[in-house]
Parts: sequence; C-alpha cells; structure tokens
Amino acid sequence: MFKKSISAFILGLTLLTGCVPLEEQAQSSTSHQSQIRYEDFIYNEGIKSVQFYQATGVPEEVLEPAVTNLQQGRPLVLEFDRLNVGTQRLVAKLIHCNYNWTPSNLNETQYLNEFNEFFITDAQNSVNTRVPYVHYRFRVPRVKLSGNYVLEVREEGGNLLLTRRMMVYQNLTTVTAKLGLPAGPSGRETRQPVEFNVFYKDYELVNPAMEVKAVLRQNHRWDNAKFIPSPTFVRDHLKRLEYVFFEPKDNFLGLAEYRPFDTRSVRYNGIGVSNVNTEANPVEVFLQIDKNRSAEVYSQEPDINGKMIINNLEYGNGDINADYTWVDFELEAPEEPAGQVYILGSLTDWKLSPEARMKYNPERQAYSGKLLLKQGYYNYQYALQKGNTIDYSYYEGSHFETENSYDILIYYRPPGSRADLLIGYEEILFNRRR
Repeated sequence: MFKKSISAFILGLTLLTGCVPLEEQAQSSTSHQSQIRYEDFIYNEGIKSVQFYQATGVPEEVLEPAVTNLQQGRPLVLEFDRLNVGTQRLVAKLIHCNYNWTPSNLNETQYLNEFNEFFITDAQNSVNTRVPYVHYRFRVPRVKLSGNYVLEVREEGGNLLLTRRMMVYQNLTTVTAKLGLPAGPSGRETRQPVEFNVFYKDYELVNPAMEVKAVLRQNHRWDNAKFIPSPTFVRDHLKRLEYVFFEPKDNFLGLAEYRPFDTRSVRYNGIGVSNVNTEANPVEVFLQIDKNRSAEVYSQEPDINGKMIINNLEYGNGDINADYTWVDFELEAPEEPAGQVYILGSLTDWKLSPEARMKYNPERQAYSGKLLLKQGYYNYQYALQKGNTIDYSYYEGSHFETENSYDILIYYRPPGSRADLLIGYEEILFNRRR
C-alpha cells in the first residue's frame, strides 16, 4: 500500500533473457453509443488500460489520484489504449459537476480560459505486439474554478469513447483527520473509522449545515465512496465542522491487502503466475489458484491498493512495447454461493462488468474467469453480488490492521453560486508502515 516499498519490491525482480517475437491478432472493437454518464466509464470495447493520475515525475505516478490544486502545479494526465485501429483524431472536453456528479449550471467560459475542445495529439502505435493498439496520452488543460469535472473523450465527429472523473481543489479550509476505534463489537475487528474536522477560520461559510458537503473515499475508489450531506456538529464559534460516525456501518471495511500478479515478462512466471503459454495468440497467462481468505488471520503484504502499473521488462517503455495477454483467474469454492462472483480492481475499472463475471465449474469446485490485460503489475480482489448488495469481504475477509488510503473532499456552494466548489482536500494512510 505504500508506494516506496512496493516500488522497490516489484522493480527488484530479476530479469531473464530475451522475448519471443509476436504477431498480430485481429479482434473486434465494437462501439457502444449511449448518453454520457458522469462517472468513470468506457463506451467502446476497444478502449483498454485507462489510467488517470496526477503527474509527479516519479515512476509510480500512475498510482496517484486524479486530484490537483487549482494552481495545477502538477497537471493531470490521461493515458489509454485503443485496440486494433489506426491512429484517429480524438477530442477531449471538460464538464463541471456538482459534488454528487450532476452537471453544474455553469457556462464553459466560467471555468475555462479557452474553447472547450482539445485535440489529443500524443498518439503512438504499439511496437511488435500481437495485439495492435494505439496509445494515447493527454495532459488536462488548466481550469479557472475548483470542483468536480468529468473529462470526456470522443472521436472527431462524435462517437463517445470514455469518461473520467477528476477533482480540482482550493485550500480555503483546513481538513484534519484522525483515526478512532469502531463503535460496537460488530465492527471493532473489521472496520476502519475515519473522523475529521473542517476549520474555516479564514473563509466564511454561510449556513454550513446545509451548504457544506463531504465525500470520503477508500483507495481513491468511487464504487464504494461515502457521500456525507451535512456535518455531524457545527461549532460556529470555533469555526469548526465536526464529522463523527457512530454506527459501524458508517465506517469502511478494512478488507485485506489486495491479491497481486505480475505479467511484465512472459518469459518466466512472475508473482502470482503459475504458467505462461507463449504459443497462444495472444499469450495466455494462468494465475495461481486463489483461495477464500475470509477465515484467515490478517497477513501483512505490500500492495498498490487495487491499482496497476503497466510495463514490459524486456523492452521497457510499456506504453507501446507491453503486449496484451489473456489472464486466467481461478478461485476455489467448494460450493456455489447465492450470488455472482466478480474480479474487481482497476483492471476491471472498478465495475462489476460482464467481462469480469466468473463462471462456476462444479467438477473443479472453483470459479474461473479471463480478462485481456496489458502486461504489468496488478492488484485485484473478488466481490460477491447478491441482488443489489455487493459483499467485498465474502472471499477476502476484513481486518482493522489492513493498510488503506483515505481521502476527504469538502464541497461548498457560496450564496448566489450555481455550482459546488471544492474548498478542502486531505489524504491520510490508515495503518501506514514506513
């Protein structure tokens, strides 16, 4: 979970000799057109390996969230691949949104200094890969207002390809967080309480009980983020807002450290890999059989909080040299639970998508699944969906000791304004180890 340790851990693996030349694979890339969704979403099957992050200039910068301050000293960068097509002109656009990701009522001129149409000119074709693709990179332009933004990418002419969420904040308030003990025995061993205060000594808040909103995220995820409509207590004489959570359900499950695998080389079995079939086209990677961890005690393992680092160890420059491989997952399950099992992580865009759904094999007493993934170092977990409920701990367990990252976003709508501004941001590590 901490970046320096995992960097040393995964970059220190020993390389073996050269790589087998690869040939192309033809794979359909069907465009699914639909109305824009104000969330992280992919509208075209050919879009893969999307990463959106704050550029810090270090190798692990892709692990950073798409959050920056209004000065944008560190810009936000979007990277993605489009499979089996030639280079095309793509256009990006920014949409300002409220704290709950509905479009704000602002005109584009109120949050941008230029025309809201940005061509993505940084495009490179893959080199000697069996699955051909074009790698795109786009640096997000500066904005004039803080708040939530959706970045959309389309083909020139209109076909929607992807949308990503990003946040731009101002330090108009001070956010301080603290870690507490869960309330009640039901959450004491499995949940991680995060309480925080917002100080506004140098910034006037009018009616903060109604106009200040907060969002709390675990590991920069949106699929399980908590939207908090009002502070627990308003201490106006102290210029302080207090956020305290009394019920165990209001605190995040700690879960377990994420499961890892490493496909940065297909010439040897990396972490979590049991076998590699280089004769297949594309190459097929078989992961070690996973087990249910719900009854296990906590195990301290380095991870990258469910994210991914793309690379190719033989040739470097994973942007265009890393190939796509089929990755086969298998999860032991003596019996089939009442629900659907999914692979989850940034490798599935944090979605319970049809591609990530696993099938049960009663003869092997196991679930199996397969994903087409670019070579890299990945984290993942398994989730069980029962109706409208998602159980993240069914196969993973949950522990107070797990190291997780939490970030807090504070929004405010000033009197007479037509949009929510992001006036405070803070990130903390729970059970930090370094």
